[in-house]
Amino acid sequence: MGGLSQSKIIVTTRSLKVASIMSSISPYELKVLPHEDCLILFTKWAFNDGDDRKYPNLMRIGEEIVKKCKGVPSVVRTLGSLLFLKTDEFDWISVRDNEIWKLEHAENEILPVLKLSYNHLPSHLQRCFAVMSLYKKDSIYYSDKVIQFWMANGLLEHSKQKQEWVDVGGRYLNELLSRCLIQKETDYALGFTFKMHDLIHDLALDVSQKECKTVNSQSYVIDENVRHLSFCDDKLLKVPQDLKKLKNVRTVFVHELSTESKTIHESIINLCVSKFKYLRALHLRCSPLTALPNLIGTLKHLRDLDLTGCRNIQKLPSSFYKLRSLQTLRMYGIPLMQLPVSMESLIELRYLEITIKAKHVKETWLQCWAFLQYLGLFECDNLECLPEGMQYLTSLRRLVLFGCPNLVSLPRSLKHLTKLEVLRISCCEKINL
Repeated sequence: MGGLSQSKIIVTTRSLKVASIMSSISPYELKVLPHEDCLILFTKWAFNDGDDRKYPNLMRIGEEIVKKCKGVPSVVRTLGSLLFLKTDEFDWISVRDNEIWKLEHAENEILPVLKLSYNHLPSHLQRCFAVMSLYKKDSIYYSDKVIQFWMANGLLEHSKQKQEWVDVGGRYLNELLSRCLIQKETDYALGFTFKMHDLIHDLALDVSQKECKTVNSQSYVIDENVRHLSFCDDKLLKVPQDLKKLKNVRTVFVHELSTESKTIHESIINLCVSKFKYLRALHLRCSPLTALPNLIGTLKHLRDLDLTGCRNIQKLPSSFYKLRSLQTLRMYGIPLMQLPVSMESLIELRYLEITIKAKHVKETWLQCWAFLQYLGLFECDNLECLPEGMQYLTSLRRLVLFGCPNLVSLPRSLKHLTKLEVLRISCCEKINL
């Protein structure tokens, strides 16, 4: 800031201990929200504009609920959204008189109250909400990636309207938005980004602890029933022995590990291919791995593979074609000269992101990807044109071209893509439209 004396840094925290360590002055403690303001906030989330005057009995019950929230805005808003459009007094009384209010808990410990909102979720939304605890707290979530992860784990229910899976997942996210369990940030070409309040993330951790585990340097005991693992600690130097006993792991997320040492990354990927035969989702973003083990082809149930930013991988193993269940494959940043011919066998692909250094994309692949709904070509420096066979991608809904400086034109066959909804072209200076 050029040494400006007016510069300030504000640190927010729920811990007074953290505040005392960070601050050069006495910390400012936020007080609870006054009852009148809490009531206004509750009314905003529980009713459409003006409807509160139509239901005076509900407002009287609502005022009693607000008193129990003890001035915590996140609780007020969450419970207000829980009762939105519910006009039966029984629903409101059941929240007011719930046994969960009687639980003894520490000051400012509001998880039991927030759990009221979780308990009112349909079972399929409870499962989807719980597994989001695998992401690091304060993460930015991308709606399309979350939906693909849910889809890989079979958490989306068949729609009576015969909707596409991505649309079913979008409906789930909108339901979580309406209940204030997630907070929308920005829209983008493939959906929207959102965040989860740290208290809500704590709730997800609490309700998911039997099936989800964040592995760090303090992970000493890991329940044998755990199905979803997230490695999230740059101090983790070796894989805990307990992991080798697990038999039903479905998810492995690797993020926030040290990228300087390949040892821990190699240990995790070798554990996956040797022990986790039912693995459905594997995320290795920005890993320093130089190669994938050839045994990766034994993961026949794998549906979601994220290799974004694994720039040291030069080619795919010969067994890659055996991953015939793959629905999502992200290889943005892997500098492949060309996709191997074996990619033709991945006929279940719905979502594909790639970086290739060749001048052309082979048309024969496109003929095999009838279910592909999203194709992203990123940093393809030498790519000059797309194949005329684009019309084979009959299910394609989104096409993204980014950082392809030598791409000159688009094929005429694009006009046959009748399901195409989004065409995004960025940093392709030579393209003639």
